[in-house]
Amino acid sequence: MNLRDLPSVDALAGDLSVDVDLPRAVIVSVARDAIDDARRAVQTGSPADPTLVAARRLRALSSSRLRAVVNATGVLLHTNLGRAPIDDTSTPFFSNLEFDLSSGQRGKRSHYLHELIAATVGAEAALVVNNNAGALLLALAALAGRDGRVVVSRGELIEIGGSFRLPDLMAASGAHLVEVGTTNRTRESDFADTPGTVEAVLKVHPSNYRIKGFTEEVPFSKMPDIARQLGAPFIADVGSGLLDESTPWIDGGPPEWLADEPAVRQVLEQGSDVVLFSGDKLLGGPQAGIAVGKTSSVERMARHPIARAVRINAATIASLTATFEAYASGRAAEIPFWQMATTPVEEIRRRTDEVLRASGANGSIVDGESLPGAGSVPGLTIPTPVLRIDGDDEKTWRLLADHEPPVVAARRDGATIVNLRSVTPDEDSIVAAALASI
Repeated sequence: MNLRDLPSVDALAGDLSVDVDLPRAVIVSVARDAIDDARRAVQTGSPADPTLVAARRLRALSSSRLRAVVNATGVLLHTNLGRAPIDDTSTPFFSNLEFDLSSGQRGKRSHYLHELIAATVGAEAALVVNNNAGALLLALAALAGRDGRVVVSRGELIEIGGSFRLPDLMAASGAHLVEVGTTNRTRESDFADTPGTVEAVLKVHPSNYRIKGFTEEVPFSKMPDIARQLGAPFIADVGSGLLDESTPWIDGGPPEWLADEPAVRQVLEQGSDVVLFSGDKLLGGPQAGIAVGKTSSVERMARHPIARAVRINAATIASLTATFEAYASGRAAEIPFWQMATTPVEEIRRRTDEVLRASGANGSIVDGESLPGAGSVPGLTIPTPVLRIDGDDEKTWRLLADHEPPVVAARRDGATIVNLRSVTPDEDSIVAAALASI
């Protein structure tokens, strides 16, 4: 290949448009980059066909577009698949986002949602921001202030997905980290012996890992008294968003896999100034960071400049409102996450058998497990029968993912695992069709 053989950008974009359903501006940009790369490669003596290069890039780009997939992994809150399922059936509409219909004047953003959340969990006040990291950033900045000393156990200096680390967030807030205790053992006396003035006391629930063995920690129930002795507010980051440890929306009470998970209502009742949690974990709603607690503390957070930078949009407000109204009206069992988590083993087995027979796939039903996911209740699982397909797991997985719509399964011990606990009953036929295609 020489420079004369390279196609024009328009010609290459035209050829690519036949097989790729992407905006022409995107196709033209990829075509131009591929031709530029090919031109440089010709000059260095290692040319590549720009048509093939551009087509490969466009396929990868197309596959990264946000689209609906069937989650057959058995991870109920799959971080890579958006955690809690999202509802994409809404239609465009104007809303009274910041408008008071009763007075005709400008209204308060999220006013109803904040009142709803506070009433649901028994808090004096509530505030919602974009995610729980944003809620923690805001709490530290507002309650501790710049150079304010925040006491936290060394065993809770967590790192979560994307290399996000608590010490880095604390530094970004302007607060000064004061570590107490050790990685595996922190006692009440470690906090009491903190020298100097303390502006806030923080406890972070390590929801994505467990430390076992020779360990000790101060429970949430004792932290408010420690904070009062230090003359500082107590910030409780419970992370996963379990609203009530008694789970009144589950017949028979809380399941074993929720053991030792701190709940918002109970941590509040123990005297916390602010409790922080996620909207898209055990709560089962959209991505959001929620702060509930004493009016004085929550209002300080709401007045801080960072609050505007991390506020949520109208779509999130609408989705989170529907989630909390389900809890407040006794309909939390209808939330997709809780539907998946509480489906009886016998029901999953029946559905799996029907999918296997309808697909004609060469597989077998075996005992397996599901994960709540999203860094919640680490190490604990939900018993679940699964469909095991032996053979070339890479090929099988790829064929399922290439189905329309894509079916994302799991791979384990050289086999492809299809787990219907994370699949809605309406999607069973899609899974069966995808399996039939292989």
